Amino acid sequence: MINLSGLYKNSIAVVLTLLALIVPSFCSAEEEFSENDMDFIEEVSASNTVYVSDIQILGANIIKPEYILSKMSLKKGDVYDKELMQKDLKTIYKMGYFTERMKAIPVKNSNGTISLKIIVEENIPVTDFTVEGNTVVSSQEIMQYLLPLKGKPQNIAAINRAMEQINQCYYNKGYILSKIDSIYDDPDGTLNLSITEGKINKIMITGNEKTKDYVVERNIMTEPGAVYNENQIKQDLVRLYSTQAFKDVNRTIEASEDDPDKYDITIELKEQRTAAVSIGGGIDSATGVFGSLGISDNNFRGLNQRVSLSGMVGSGILMSDSSIKNQMNYQAEISFFEPHFLNSDNSLMSRIYFRDLGSYQIPLAIERRIGIEGTIAHRMKVNPRLSSTLTIGGEYIHLKEGDASRIASMYRAHGLNIADRANQLDGGYFLKIAPGLSYDSRDSVTNPRHGALASIRYEEAFGLDNFGKTNGRLTGMAKRFIPVAKKSSLTFTGRGGLKIHGSNMPEIMAYRLGGPYTIRGYKVNGVGTGTSFIMGSAELATPIPFVDRLKVGFLQNLRITFWVDAGTVFNPTISSTLFDRPIHAITAGVGLKVNMPGVGPLSIDYGFPLTNPGTNGNRSGYFTFGVGDMMY
Repeated sequence: MINLSGLYKNSIAVVLTLLALIVPSFCSAEEEFSENDMDFIEEVSASNTVYVSDIQILGANIIKPEYILSKMSLKKGDVYDKELMQKDLKTIYKMGYFTERMKAIPVKNSNGTISLKIIVEENIPVTDFTVEGNTVVSSQEIMQYLLPLKGKPQNIAAINRAMEQINQCYYNKGYILSKIDSIYDDPDGTLNLSITEGKINKIMITGNEKTKDYVVERNIMTEPGAVYNENQIKQDLVRLYSTQAFKDVNRTIEASEDDPDKYDITIELKEQRTAAVSIGGGIDSATGVFGSLGISDNNFRGLNQRVSLSGMVGSGILMSDSSIKNQMNYQAEISFFEPHFLNSDNSLMSRIYFRDLGSYQIPLAIERRIGIEGTIAHRMKVNPRLSSTLTIGGEYIHLKEGDASRIASMYRAHGLNIADRANQLDGGYFLKIAPGLSYDSRDSVTNPRHGALASIRYEEAFGLDNFGKTNGRLTGMAKRFIPVAKKSSLTFTGRGGLKIHGSNMPEIMAYRLGGPYTIRGYKVNGVGTGTSFIMGSAELATPIPFVDRLKVGFLQNLRITFWVDAGTVFNPTISSTLFDRPIHAITAGVGLKVNMPGVGPLSIDYGFPLTNPGTNGNRSGYFTFGVGDMMY
């Protein structure tokens, strides 16, 4: 790291040089007095009875005499004091506007008093300015610190303050290596400034053994020849750290041996082990008791690509109502992530997946999905917090009956035509195209307390085996994070979905409410399913007292939550009718949330309905278990 304490060395040297040229050699108060005056002064000084009847300032043309008099200790009507007069001369000089050639002449009056005549000589006035060497800060902006000096006598203190303000202006913008290299004046009063902005000579990278140099370089927006900017280099370091290929990222600055006005930047990297095999398990409301196996590499071939293969087997949905077929849950997925697809502002996430489970969308059905999709994300240049996405994929959905006799009896009990069951089991082949837009200004991904998170996505699903099943859906979400006290936060969330078109949209594509990721305190789909929905949530998250003092990593992210959820579905499906779902709900509850490294947010919530839960609901509420963000 470079020692920045000497950045203003040249500026200070200039000031000291100017000061050396004007070291004061004050004239004595008696200088140029007549012999009688001298005698008089000695006599009155001894008797201490001579009063000052008047003080006149001579030679001040630009600086008002009244201003000079206000700075003096000796005033009209005071007893004349030779030592005090000498101190006043020094005070006048330290104002910075005058040369060292100044005199104080006491003149004897007939009434026994004296009149003081103080003769000063103003410095050459500042008439104009020239600034050279500045490229990243405009001359107009620099001039705002210099223009107050124009028209006034040169003042070393005022010039020095202006220099400090210019240096601070550069520093505030991140140009911490910039400095005023020299300052001098012309005989006509023009003040000339020369600025050295601190350009980068070269950028060196060390510590990357596996990661290719060009992969590191494409994350560094700072270039040789540019003026060094600390803010931009910090963004480069954050970008490198976010690749997950490095456990530590730092930078050092050294003056170049070739050119002392330029600097060499070294990016120091410490790679981490990116290939991993994971075996895990847990409990979740949607998958039940589950076990998982995963193989991944977050820096595949040293290109910062991410490849993963994962599989999971679960016992099935826990605490579900009677609409869910008791069926083992099988899932597998292969994914590939390219962080720089075509250019540095694009990324590509692609995946192939397989799912076989008891459907929680279609009651008592067994659901199988096989799909492939790719999502291109583009960071907007106009606002780095704003990103656009485009997802293209194909999916095969197959549904089969899980309990035909029970479904038939339920249709009869509700007076429904059993022929409509075929529509419920309708799946097929679909081509999906989904553009989206997202905004993220959160201060932290783990436990955000400031900022906002919002997204909107439109999905068009083309029925390939039956074009009549083509449909379009619009879904949006917005969150606002508000800090409370020192570590707590209040979150307001709104979310909604709307079917834009598609009268024959399969029920498997309907929106659903209820469970850990929508309306907590209800079983999966316990509120209902429909073609549209709207919901909101308010949640207070706060650390558990004293737990955050324990030196255990994941406990630092542990939060207790108090929340209220509310929502409703529109145009309910047949499933909502078969199971007497309430369609709308308001719940309140309490929960625990912790962010586990490599897993994400885990939550356990208990909520109870504040509205009618329906015949298949429970007025006492339910526990829900979730992996991931509950509102995405």
